[in-house]
Amino acid sequence: MKKTVVDSFSIVSALGVGADTAFEHLLKGVSGVQEHHRPEIDAAPIWVSAVNNEILESVSPEGFSRYEKLLITSILDAHKNSSVNLSSDETLFVFSTTKGSIELLDTEPVTPELIARINLFHSASLVAKHFGNKNQPVVISNACISGVVALLYAKRILESGQYKNIVVAGADTISKFVYSGFQSFQALSPGPCHPFSESRNGINLGEAGATIILTTAEESQSDSISIEAGSISNDSNHISGPSRSGEELSIVIDKALSGSGLTAGDIDFISSHGTATPYNDEMEAKAFYLSGLQTTPVNSLKGYFGHTLGAAGLVESAICMMSLLKNVAVASKGYEGPGLKPALNIIEEPVYKNMKHCLKTASGFGGCNAAIIFSKN
Repeated sequence: MKKTVVDSFSIVSALGVGADTAFEHLLKGVSGVQEHHRPEIDAAPIWVSAVNNEILESVSPEGFSRYEKLLITSILDAHKNSSVNLSSDETLFVFSTTKGSIELLDTEPVTPELIARINLFHSASLVAKHFGNKNQPVVISNACISGVVALLYAKRILESGQYKNIVVAGADTISKFVYSGFQSFQALSPGPCHPFSESRNGINLGEAGATIILTTAEESQSDSISIEAGSISNDSNHISGPSRSGEELSIVIDKALSGSGLTAGDIDFISSHGTATPYNDEMEAKAFYLSGLQTTPVNSLKGYFGHTLGAAGLVESAICMMSLLKNVAVASKGYEGPGLKPALNIIEEPVYKNMKHCLKTASGFGGCNAAIIFSKN
């Protein structure tokens, strides 16, 4: 039976270019979330994780939006360690995002041509064609679970035999539109965020690009990472708030476990969504408890990257893969002590041990939930 395996991956964030570079910073407790003065976004200082402009300008051609440059930069870096032919008819591009090139709305004047330029599919086509790929790309835009959904979609397409390789790339940027939206929900933290802590009071936004190149293998290769199984749900609970019970996230966790043939006891650590908002973190705690994972080590990566929206599932999945390969789960940045009922086993210092299975969860506006399991072969 064909199995979906990871060929290569990369992250482009405030912590630099490359998943290995980001991982080294995480092990040292270094965060990309900093105070920025961006009057074009807000008059007051903002706490966000922003990518250095020089990183994008050094490798990306002119004529592309910041969002598209994040995609291109991450794809180029991931492809350095890959033999996959990006222009082949056997390769498909799948993109995940929430808002794409929405930062172009800050351009004056806003014309019909500009609106057409912001179309998600337009950006996807431009990036795919930039790499010489003539297949029709796929765009996954399902709030903050987009990255995980894109990986699960890619797994199903690959294992159906329609393509031999899939490039899954995701990105989102910080813009006035996005920042003001979260501000209107009163969901932003006035300083660094504190996932799963009693003191948690909101998120830090982040921007990033990430790429995970997937292929199939009849037999798992040594030192490779495979996608075992996953599941998606939508509880239609609320336009922005998650279910209070955690049951819907628990359902997709249980389906991911059963689909992989694993039990809760087989999971070495959990990479949670962990936004540091009061409702999300409590909902996740309840879901983990319902699925028998209350003692499993868990971290949130939002304290390092901020909430990177449609890229979060890919950025955080890449870190999961690094953890499995390096046998170390990173600490949950910003944790300041128990603030949940039921309590979780939050990782406060890096955990070094032989690791084989990781569970990644994600939740988003509208009550969407996703879970995916990665295994080291």
